[in-house]
Amino acid sequence: MSVGRDTPGEIEAERPSAARIYDYLLGGYHNFEADRMVAERFRELLPEVPLYMQANRAFLRRVVGYLVDQGIDQFLDLGSGIPTVGNVHEAAQAINPEVRVVYVDIDAVAVRQSEEILRGNSNAIAIHGDVRQPETILEHPDVRRILDFDKPVAVLLMAILLFVTEEADASRTVRVLRDAMTPGSYLAISHPTDDHLPQDQVEKAKNLYAASGNPVSIRSLDQIKSFFDGLELVEPGLVYVSLWRPEEDSGLIDLPESSGYYGGVGRKL
Repeated sequence: MSVGRDTPGEIEAERPSAARIYDYLLGGYHNFEADRMVAERFRELLPEVPLYMQANRAFLRRVVGYLVDQGIDQFLDLGSGIPTVGNVHEAAQAINPEVRVVYVDIDAVAVRQSEEILRGNSNAIAIHGDVRQPETILEHPDVRRILDFDKPVAVLLMAILLFVTEEADASRTVRVLRDAMTPGSYLAISHPTDDHLPQDQVEKAKNLYAASGNPVSIRSLDQIKSFFDGLELVEPGLVYVSLWRPEEDSGLIDLPESSGYYGGVGRKL
């Protein structure tokens, strides 16, 4: 089953979306034929790509659980995609029903589907926004209504900074968000890496993203680590996502590079 063509409009249905490609590779059904075609080409190029997505989603759930245990009760999830099973509000509110969550995505279909999923949940909302315009997001009236930036907040940048291709823009985005956070807040990032991948394979993947209208920048460990400047990295630091506080039944601990993403959590002192 897929989202009906008449739901978002024909133009949106024909334009591949990073959020919906991700949804399809996770086994979701909030996607269109254009998204599935690109996703299948990714799978042909990188057969492990669904595993990358699953590892990243599992990392997200572990991060949210850890942060709620630290007393965090408000989350800003940027580039959230479609909040289906196992996403932030579900994981967090299962521990603390009072946790408040704001989802932000640039994809109109993702926002509409999120609004439907969140209907009746007074502590979670979804808004349309571009991560490259963090000031606009931070000043959005609905964001300010749900989140209190005078208190600790968790800002989540899961698999989204790769779409901010210019280094200066990516660094500025993180800096603006970090500056808005009060001490005791956390920043969590996951980011795909080209470490341990053949360069020709990386270039083909980047070209495929660009051809779909979603250009990306795949970064190294040191480049990703720079996003945590000024923050205290929580143990075990910036590592392959399967190695970040893994659960006992994780199948990727022995082959961490197979997760394809680095991930880490930084605390503002």
